[in-house]
Parts: sequence; structure tokens; C-alpha cells
Amino acid sequence: MRTTLLVPAPFDTVSGGYGYDRRMVGAWRASGHTVSVRELAGSHPLADAAAIGDAAAAWNAADGIPLIDGLALPAFAAHAASFAERGAVGLIHHPVSMEAGLAPDEQAALREIERTLFPLLPRIVVTSATTAATLTQDFAVPAARIHVVIPGTDPAPRCTGSGAATCHILSLGSFTTRKGHDVLLRALARLFDLDWRLTIAGALEDGPVAASLKTLAAELGIAPRVHFLGPLLDADLAAMWQSADLFALATHYEGYGMAIAEALKRGLPCAITNGGAAGKLVPPEAGAVCEPGDVVTLSKSLRRMIFDTDLRRDMADAAFAAGAKLPGWDDLARDFAAFMEGTAA
Repeated sequence: MRTTLLVPAPFDTVSGGYGYDRRMVGAWRASGHTVSVRELAGSHPLADAAAIGDAAAAWNAADGIPLIDGLALPAFAAHAASFAERGAVGLIHHPVSMEAGLAPDEQAALREIERTLFPLLPRIVVTSATTAATLTQDFAVPAARIHVVIPGTDPAPRCTGSGAATCHILSLGSFTTRKGHDVLLRALARLFDLDWRLTIAGALEDGPVAASLKTLAAELGIAPRVHFLGPLLDADLAAMWQSADLFALATHYEGYGMAIAEALKRGLPCAITNGGAAGKLVPPEAGAVCEPGDVVTLSKSLRRMIFDTDLRRDMADAAFAAGAKLPGWDDLARDFAAFMEGTAA
């Protein structure tokens, strides 16, 4: 297979979507495929002039099958008529028009672009069945053109926990409105009588959303219990997983929920919301799944899980069992490549 991944720069961005892209590229190269990565300049997904100009240059120079990450897709609108001729493949983690925090006019503009471009792609890879259903129902993409390749997981040691009376809650996710960190803070603020601490780690630590979250924590009177960190990698991330007693994410929408899958892999009980595909990952016995934005129900669920250590231990066992069933990256990368080449079952 020869392919060029077209993706907004920088390719080393710490996020679930970019992490997925990097793992696929690495697995394909290890299998002998020829894979180029073209990092696109400019602003995405609301493409500015720089993005559109660089997309044109990248489109003309792309070697083999053009694989367009969904964040970059709007920049290629001028080339939509040749998507089929070039055999272009879209990699849609989730429709960017569904991103929380967009201004109404921005959301409407992106939705119109995606409604136009998605059906013109001859093949689309999505990371969950939920996103596949969204594309067929809301964006008029024929189901036969869509292939689901969920993210994989690596073998990981089971979490040992904090070993302290204070319940350490870990939340991983970029500091964007979609991740719902404000909802989690409000839910935990109601549990002033319980012994807990929260670590939130994610990209864009100095962005406006992060600043607003720090202000909110202070207003709620829980700032001393909440630690905001930037993206954690390798040993630091492994240590943070090991010290956690509970994973929480109040996301408004997830195309899959890679951090949730990683939590299950390590045997962490999960208190999450069912935005997008996220809720489908967690069995009832492995945690609690609430509606997005439901502060009260999330707070009640967290109360049970923080207070009842026996319940939390049983949930940890169930989480570890669920995580053991999650697939690895190599088989998924082979499936993705087969679909790109038109040989997938």
C-alpha cells in the first residue's frame, strides 16, 4: 500500500485522534507499506487561506491513496470533485461540526461543509459504530462506503491505586469545552464531605478553557483538591495511571473514547457520560454512565464510588475484565490497510 496521510500540523499533537493516526502510520510502516505524512499549515478545521493553499499543494503532491484526516477535510473542499478519481479515503474520528464550544455560525458552516464533502468520499474510516451511524443518518453517507476501525490498546499493568484514604480521581482529555471538565468539577464540588482529589491532564493547558476551569475550581471552593497538568507522556503517564483509584470523564461527545479504553485496560472503575460512543465502552458493573451535562446524577454516582471502597474494588475487577477483551493495534491496522486497498471483508 502507498498512501499519504493529510493532517493538520503538528503531527505530534497529544490527543486521542492524533495518537490513533500515529499508531496506524507506525504499524503500516512496520508491515512494509509506504506511508507519507503531510503536515498541513494554516488553521483547521475552519480553513483559512494558508490552510487552503497548503492543502492544494499537498493534494497535488500526495503519493498513492490520499488519506484525509477529518480535521483537515474542509481545507480540501476545492478538490472534492476529484475525490473519487483519486480514491481518497476520509478518516473521521467524529464530525468536527459536532465539537462543543463552537459559535453557532461556525458550527453551521462546518456542518454544511461536512454534509457536502462526506458523501463525495468513496471510502470513509470511522472509529466507532456510533460515528458510522451518525454519518449515514445525519450526513447521507451510504453505509457501504463506511468501515469501522476502533482504536487499539497496548498491554498495560493493572493499576495499584493511590494506597491512601483520599480517593485519587484521574481525568484525561484536552482542555476543550467538549470534554466537559466543568461538569466534572461541579459534580465533585457537591461532595465536600468526602475525601477525594482530582487530576486533570490534557493538551492546551494554558488555553482559555483551562483558565476558565481554574477560575471555576476556585469559585467552587475546590481548588486545593484539583491539579491541572499538561499532557503526560511515557513514564509520567504510566505513574499517573498507577496512582489513580478512579477514572472520570464528563465528555459531551466522543467518537470512541480512547482514554476510557485505557482506563478499563488498567482496571480502573469509570464514572463517565454517554456522549457519542463513550458510554458503550463501560459495562454497568465496571462503573457509572450518566447523561452529558447531568451534574446531579454524575455527582451521586461519584459519591457511591468514592465512599464505598468495596463497590469500587468490584468495579475495578469488572473494568479489568472488560479491558482484557479490547483488541490490539496490529490487527486493527491490518484491517484498516485492507479497507484502503479494497480487500477488506
